[in-house]
Amino acid sequence: MNKRSFSERAFDGFNLFLLTLLMIVTIYPLVYVVFASLSDAGGLLAHKGFLWKPVGFSLDAYANVFRNPMILKGYGNTFFVVVLGLTCNILLTSLGAYALSRKSLAYRKRIMLFIVFTMFFSGGLIPFYLTVKGVGLANTLWALIIPTAVNTFNLILMKTAFEGIPDALEESAKIDGANDFVILFRIVLPLSLPVLAVMLLYYGVGHWNSWFNALIFLQERSMFPLQLILREILLQGEANANLGASEGDVAMLTVTLKYATIIVATVPILLVYPFLQKYFVKGALIGAIKG
Repeated sequence: MNKRSFSERAFDGFNLFLLTLLMIVTIYPLVYVVFASLSDAGGLLAHKGFLWKPVGFSLDAYANVFRNPMILKGYGNTFFVVVLGLTCNILLTSLGAYALSRKSLAYRKRIMLFIVFTMFFSGGLIPFYLTVKGVGLANTLWALIIPTAVNTFNLILMKTAFEGIPDALEESAKIDGANDFVILFRIVLPLSLPVLAVMLLYYGVGHWNSWFNALIFLQERSMFPLQLILREILLQGEANANLGASEGDVAMLTVTLKYATIIVATVPILLVYPFLQKYFVKGALIGAIKG
């Protein structure tokens, strides 16, 4: 076994230090939000510098968030949009990606040109709203699902992944009598688990965090997703503070409430990510390896 030189050990040590520092810089903001949401409002306002533990442990911020009767309704609406949205996203994106990945598709390059064009240019907000309203989707949860059913970047990413599957598998399946749907759902998709995991994460996070489309398309509060309900809670807290509430109330409504809403909105995604992490890096790099 060759003895490692001083320069090699110094290089490894520097890399270890740099990666450790990067990890701390990445994780600390999340740790800060958690500790701040569990802190006493007045104590948090008086605290200066780094936050290494809750300042006067208190669950008042979470109590104020969940005291709103619309929170559970918002969770239900968001889960509805995420589940049905992901189903539409994966189905339509995989169908489009499979068709565009076939070399036998006529005018494939021209079709891709029109699709890529939509990444850089759009009709604008007003035509988008009028289109959604014109087809009867306004004030329905489908307005949060159908208009965003296919994302151009995700389509290109999945198309690139499908192109990496050997043509021999498709040819063998066709010899055995398989049609395109059988090839897609029984061969191509099972071999594309990394990119499917990435699609689930990209689309899922997009649906979970989406609030702007809900703001412009939904009028009934009973349909509001979680993010819109949390936005209302924050705006209400700021409004109450501006109306002259006591100092403690101001702290609660404008500081700890903000951190509690961040945790409420983020935890479900953080719980899902570990199950997709092993596929995520490989799937996300597919588009960078082959155009």
